[in-house]
Amino acid sequence: MFNKIILIGNLTRDPEIRYTPGGVAVATVPIAVNSRYKQGEELKEETLFIDAVVFGKQAETCTQYLNKGRTVLIEGRLRERRWEYEGQKKNKFEVIANNIRFFPKREPVQSDDTKQVPPEEYTDLEPF
Repeated sequence: MFNKIILIGNLTRDPEIRYTPGGVAVATVPIAVNSRYKQGEELKEETLFIDAVVFGKQAETCTQYLNKGRTVLIEGRLRERRWEYEGQKKNKFEVIANNIRFFPKREPVQSDDTKQVPPEEYTDLEPF
Protein backbone atom coordinates (compact mmCIF):
# COMPACT_ATOMS: atom_id res chain seq x y z
CA MET A 1 0.00 0.00 0.00
CA PHE A 2 1.03 3.59 -0.57
CA ASN A 3 -0.05 6.53 1.57
CA LYS A 4 1.49 9.90 0.71
CA ILE A 5 -0.05 13.35 0.61
CA ILE A 6 1.34 16.77 -0.32
CA LEU A 7 -0.63 19.92 0.51
CA ILE A 8 0.04 23.64 0.16
CA GLY A 9 -2.09 25.84 2.35
CA ASN A 10 -2.29 28.71 4.79
CA LEU A 11 -2.29 28.34 8.56
CA THR A 12 -5.72 29.05 10.03
CA ARG A 13 -4.21 29.72 13.48
CA ASP A 14 -0.84 29.53 15.22
CA PRO A 15 0.59 26.02 15.74
CA GLU A 16 -0.12 24.45 19.12
CA ILE A 17 2.64 22.48 20.83
CA ARG A 18 2.44 19.91 23.60
CA TYR A 19 4.81 17.27 24.93
CA THR A 20 4.35 13.55 25.43
CA PRO A 21 5.13 12.05 28.87
CA GLY A 22 8.45 10.97 27.32
CA GLY A 23 9.29 14.59 26.44
CA VAL A 24 8.71 14.42 22.67
CA ALA A 25 7.33 17.64 21.18
CA VAL A 26 4.07 17.29 19.20
CA ALA A 27 2.68 20.26 17.27
CA THR A 28 -0.64 20.64 15.51
CA VAL A 29 -0.44 22.84 12.40
CA PRO A 30 -3.96 23.67 11.13
CA ILE A 31 -4.12 24.66 7.46
CA ALA A 32 -6.72 25.63 4.86
CA VAL A 33 -6.20 24.36 1.30
CA ASN A 34 -8.10 26.13 -1.48
CA SER A 35 -9.08 24.33 -4.70
CA ARG A 36 -10.70 25.71 -7.82
CA TYR A 37 -12.58 23.69 -10.39
CA LYS A 38 -14.97 24.30 -13.23
CA GLN A 39 -18.51 22.96 -13.10
CA GLY A 40 -20.16 23.61 -16.44
CA GLU A 41 -19.44 27.25 -17.20
CA GLU A 42 -19.14 28.21 -13.54
CA LEU A 43 -15.80 28.40 -11.69
CA LYS A 44 -16.19 27.02 -8.15
CA GLU A 45 -13.89 27.19 -5.17
CA GLU A 46 -13.79 24.95 -2.13
CA THR A 47 -11.68 25.02 1.00
CA LEU A 48 -10.41 21.97 2.88
CA PHE A 49 -9.49 22.46 6.54
CA ILE A 50 -7.04 19.86 7.83
CA ASP A 51 -4.57 19.52 10.69
CA ALA A 52 -0.99 18.40 10.24
CA VAL A 53 0.73 16.72 13.17
CA VAL A 54 4.48 17.27 13.50
CA PHE A 55 6.89 15.60 15.94
CA GLY A 56 10.24 16.29 17.58
CA LYS A 57 12.57 19.14 16.69
CA GLN A 58 10.48 19.87 13.60
CA ALA A 59 7.46 20.56 15.87
CA GLU A 60 9.46 23.05 17.91
CA THR A 61 10.74 24.75 14.74
CA CYS A 62 7.19 25.10 13.40
CA THR A 63 5.91 26.74 16.59
CA GLN A 64 8.90 29.08 16.61
CA TYR A 65 8.60 30.35 13.01
CA LEU A 66 5.02 29.79 11.84
CA ASN A 67 1.92 31.82 12.61
CA LYS A 68 -1.62 32.35 11.34
CA GLY A 69 -1.80 33.18 7.62
CA ARG A 70 1.62 31.74 6.75
CA THR A 71 1.83 29.52 3.64
CA VAL A 72 3.40 26.07 4.02
CA LEU A 73 3.91 22.91 2.01
CA ILE A 74 3.27 19.79 4.05
CA GLU A 75 4.30 16.31 2.96
CA GLY A 76 3.35 13.21 4.89
CA ARG A 77 0.79 10.46 5.22
CA LEU A 78 -2.95 10.67 5.79
CA ARG A 79 -4.34 9.18 9.00
CA GLU A 80 -7.89 8.83 10.30
CA ARG A 81 -8.48 9.12 14.03
CA ARG A 82 -11.64 7.64 15.54
CA TRP A 83 -13.02 8.16 19.03
CA GLU A 84 -16.26 8.32 20.96
CA TYR A 85 -17.48 11.48 22.71
CA GLU A 86 -20.65 11.63 24.79
CA GLY A 87 -21.95 8.48 23.15
CA GLN A 88 -21.33 9.70 19.59
CA LYS A 89 -18.71 8.27 17.28
CA LYS A 90 -16.36 10.90 15.87
CA ASN A 91 -13.63 10.78 13.26
CA LYS A 92 -11.07 13.15 11.81
CA PHE A 93 -8.51 12.99 9.01
CA GLU A 94 -5.09 14.53 9.62
CA VAL A 95 -1.67 14.54 8.00
CA ILE A 96 1.25 13.02 9.88
CA ALA A 97 3.95 15.31 8.50
CA ASN A 98 7.48 14.21 7.77
CA ASN A 99 8.48 17.33 5.82
CA ILE A 100 7.34 20.95 6.07
CA ARG A 101 8.56 23.72 3.80
CA PHE A 102 8.00 27.32 4.86
CA PHE A 103 7.09 29.78 2.10
CA PRO A 104 8.31 33.39 2.32
CA LYS A 105 6.06 35.84 4.09
CA ARG A 106 4.06 38.14 1.83
CA GLU A 107 5.01 41.27 3.73
CA PRO A 108 7.85 43.64 2.80
CA VAL A 109 11.34 42.65 3.92
CA GLN A 110 12.64 44.65 6.87
CA SER A 111 16.29 45.54 7.31
CA ASP A 112 16.31 44.40 10.93
CA ASP A 113 19.52 42.41 11.46
CA THR A 114 18.18 40.78 14.65
CA LYS A 115 15.24 39.16 12.85
CA GLN A 116 15.54 35.36 12.76
CA VAL A 117 15.24 33.70 9.36
CA PRO A 118 13.52 30.29 9.32
CA PRO A 119 14.98 27.40 7.36
CA GLU A 120 13.48 26.80 3.92
CA GLU A 121 12.91 23.14 4.68
CA TYR A 122 13.30 21.00 7.76
CA THR A 123 12.97 17.27 8.23
CA ASP A 124 13.86 14.93 11.07
CA LEU A 125 16.49 13.44 8.76
CA GLU A 126 18.68 16.53 9.00
CA PRO A 127 21.39 16.48 11.71
CA PHE A 128 20.44 19.73 13.48
